[in-house]
Amino acid sequence: MEEIVFPNQIRMHRRMRGMPMQDLADYLNVSLSAISKIEKGYRRLNQEQLIQVAELLDCSLQDLYVNEQNSEEEVVQAWKKEQDRRSKINQNAGLKTLGAGLRHIRTAKGLTLIEVAESANMTLSVYHRIEMGQREVSDKEYRNIARALSSTVDKLKNDIKKLDEDGVLSDIIEHNDTRSKILNNSRYAKIVMGNDDSDSAMVPVYGSSNSEGNIEIRRDGSSFKEVVCPINLQTRSGVYAINLCTRRLGSLLSNRSILFIDPNEVVSAGDIALYYINDGEAKLLSIREDENGQLYGLRWNPDERTNFTNGDLIKIHKVVAITL
Repeated sequence: MEEIVFPNQIRMHRRMRGMPMQDLADYLNVSLSAISKIEKGYRRLNQEQLIQVAELLDCSLQDLYVNEQNSEEEVVQAWKKEQDRRSKINQNAGLKTLGAGLRHIRTAKGLTLIEVAESANMTLSVYHRIEMGQREVSDKEYRNIARALSSTVDKLKNDIKKLDEDGVLSDIIEHNDTRSKILNNSRYAKIVMGNDDSDSAMVPVYGSSNSEGNIEIRRDGSSFKEVVCPINLQTRSGVYAINLCTRRLGSLLSNRSILFIDPNEVVSAGDIALYYINDGEAKLLSIREDENGQLYGLRWNPDERTNFTNGDLIKIHKVVAITL
């Protein structure tokens, strides 16, 4: 079973411009099969690839997403129907029980999501979806997760089975279901777009651009406003936002865009992040990986590469959400 991970309108915009699928495949340097999976939502695009697609199709990032604000009603309803269908499949396949069991065991061992994801050689988002019961796990992934939890596949399966039989996982499954509904409802879509008028958590917005295209981070309260924090970020500590006040990453996003930053998130290739030069000044970078697996940062206008050392990783804060 394939899992839809990225609802999008890429195919619609590509066809509107009379662009063959092969052109998009060549542009992203992937196969036709990969493009088919991307357009159907079976394969996820990273943030940098999304920006590349939007540039090629001459549309905004907002136009690529399926949501109640910018999609046709039949598209939204078809997507909701598909979500419901796959949710039932997941439940019948025991994915919710598996996810709840993994979460219970991880928590009991005092491990964080990031620690298990890294040890299992997964991205944080993939492992999080597994714990939420929203993604199937291959045999190889199961072995990696078991190893990350200092267990074996057979022992892990038996432990989760016993937890389920003892009724330990019911509350976790219910919590995950409630969280999934919150993240998928229309109110969440409004919050992400910055249109929610209800009482919600607010975060400060920092930033002004200097002559080098760097972003000045002023935390003394003299030059920032507050915006509604996306609901899926409200439980995270340390989240803040910046104005997109530099053109060093191109002109795809409008000057009104707000970038939400989580300093505790692990940065990987394909992300956009802030790299702190000092406490009050940072660069907005596209994170890449070289042939040796070493991360570095890129920005343009003019082209500039920033190399990182191991000690620099604490200076890199990941962009986890963007409102247009």
